[in-house]
Amino acid sequence: MNGLHPDLARILVPEETIQAHVKVLAHQISLDYADKGTIYLVGVLRGAFIFLADLVRYLTIPHVVDFMSVSSYGKSTESGVVRIVLDLREPIEGQHVIIVEDIVDSGKTLSYLYTMLKSRNPASLRTCTLVQKPKRPLDVPVDYLGFKIPDVWVVGYGLDYADKHRTLPYIAELKPSVYTR
Repeated sequence: MNGLHPDLARILVPEETIQAHVKVLAHQISLDYADKGTIYLVGVLRGAFIFLADLVRYLTIPHVVDFMSVSSYGKSTESGVVRIVLDLREPIEGQHVIIVEDIVDSGKTLSYLYTMLKSRNPASLRTCTLVQKPKRPLDVPVDYLGFKIPDVWVVGYGLDYADKHRTLPYIAELKPSVYTR
């Protein structure tokens, strides 16, 4: 591929940088949970699946992977109310849980999941996100962060626009002309 897809403005985070930082995150998680037994990683579908798949391959501690899917009522996650579409298969009470999210934009989804999973009485609950936009303060912690990115629409490495560009190996900025049509 000699050039970028016409929908893309620029590459924000190249593939090699992503992979290097995913290894760093996995190493830190492995250190933090070295004496905790099995950890329970909750991937938020669909965006986090690529990030989570790479992350767990680098973990050196026992772990279980499960997924949740959420959606929002309304036309956007900015204005909508978050609801569960797919829940966990097993109870998490007494488990060490990490929510693995693709992006923290408004923080509404992560806040909802964090509060809801906290009510299920895990032994501990932390969050790991691939990218975070600098919009506003969050009411939940981001314990493990891949990258801070500018406030632009991004695609690739799990992130999409209308189910397009999700499988790109890098994170790229989508041209505004694509999503303002």
